[in-house]
Amino acid sequence: MAAQWKMASTRQIYGETLLEMADSFPDLVVLGGDLNVSVFTHLWRDKYPERFFDFGPAEQNLIGVGAGLAASGKIPFVSTFSVFGVGRPFDQLRVLVSQGNLNLKLVCTHAGILTGEDGMSAHGIEDLSLICALPSFTVISPADTVETVQAVELAARTEGPFYIRLSRAATPVIHDADYQFNLGQAERLREGGDVTIIATGVMVSVSLEAADLLAEAGVQARVLNVHTLKPVDVPTIAAAARETGAVVTAEEHYLHGGLGSIVAQAVGQHCPVPVEMVALQGYSESARAEELMVKCGLTPEKVKDAALKAVSRKGG
Repeated sequence: MAAQWKMASTRQIYGETLLEMADSFPDLVVLGGDLNVSVFTHLWRDKYPERFFDFGPAEQNLIGVGAGLAASGKIPFVSTFSVFGVGRPFDQLRVLVSQGNLNLKLVCTHAGILTGEDGMSAHGIEDLSLICALPSFTVISPADTVETVQAVELAARTEGPFYIRLSRAATPVIHDADYQFNLGQAERLREGGDVTIIATGVMVSVSLEAADLLAEAGVQARVLNVHTLKPVDVPTIAAAARETGAVVTAEEHYLHGGLGSIVAQAVGQHCPVPVEMVALQGYSESARAEELMVKCGLTPEKVKDAALKAVSRKGG
């Protein structure tokens, strides 16, 4: 299946989507933090310099000014790497944006370990746990470029703080042009009655490949794309747990506080079943993205193994 997918960059489509929205959203402004070429906001900077503000490596100030612009009626899109956009200015995100419920859109690229060669210090593996802990924020982790375009457009026209998580490397495009993004509603990508694989972001395509491997072994896996982690689609998750009797989560994020924790809470409250988690166990090192995915166990084979383990734990 993977060979049939084209590859495309969510960070690049983000920059291009901003340009397409400029006329429709005259109050939209873009704020950068010294990494504008890397996050593709240089496209906006070059075309709309009067609506662009660069703060260099001063992320607390970046969020503070963004909050001020939001309070003044603008729609600020603030972009940098996830480690700099979430971790470094967390207090500003908490006090100014979340507590004020301001209309700031934080779109961070280079999340997870797909930052690759930039090394451990640039691997954003804790961003989802941090941002999901903040009330008011809507949190989206798109599976591909098609979903990214619609998520960015929806964030622009929806009041309140948003966090959208994007990657560095090009990733598989699993959706076609007819796809409709529905905020807060998990997408069922594949039917199956033996186990449910619940994935987000770059692990959605990996999970679809894992479902193919499971089918070869006689196990039919349902695959859910949970693109919205907050608010999460509890009814769909609970129904999948009840109908298949076992759940696996797959994410390119630290084990604690991300998708696995969110799903486990929903399943534990509504329909307790065996849950296995495929996620990062800690920090990694500098290497190509594909090498890190293999070393950290974020592969179709590892998702398949976790699914088989979850199935084996089903009650009689």
